[in-house]
Amino acid sequence: MKVLENLKYTKDHEWIRVEGEEAVIGITDFAQHELGDIVFVDVTCDGATLNKEEVFGSIEAVKTVSDVFMPAGGEVLEINPALDADPALINTDPYGEGWIIRIKLTNPAELNDLLDAAAYTQLIAQ
Repeated sequence: MKVLENLKYTKDHEWIRVEGEEAVIGITDFAQHELGDIVFVDVTCDGATLNKEEVFGSIEAVKTVSDVFMPAGGEVLEINPALDADPALINTDPYGEGWIIRIKLTNPAELNDLLDAAAYTQLIAQ
């Protein structure tokens, strides 16, 4: 499983990449592998301000549906429009074209509670 060094991770298998005051959020390579073939992404919170650990959508795979949680609080600036036409982008490129939302962080200090790449690697090895 691919784990990138420049990201922070949650125990629920979301990743967050900080870009100044904004951040991009998606699910990890491990999570997409566990879910299997992703057929639908349901995120309707555009413009909403959500708290850390709040559900911001769901991902439907052939065998299950899974909620996705905010790694940190923020205002949702954009939902990845490419996922409407091709939700499998999460399977093929979870850290790139398969990103799910872009937010403006409301409390960057919340990032300190997240896992770094080494800690996340250890979590998924169990």
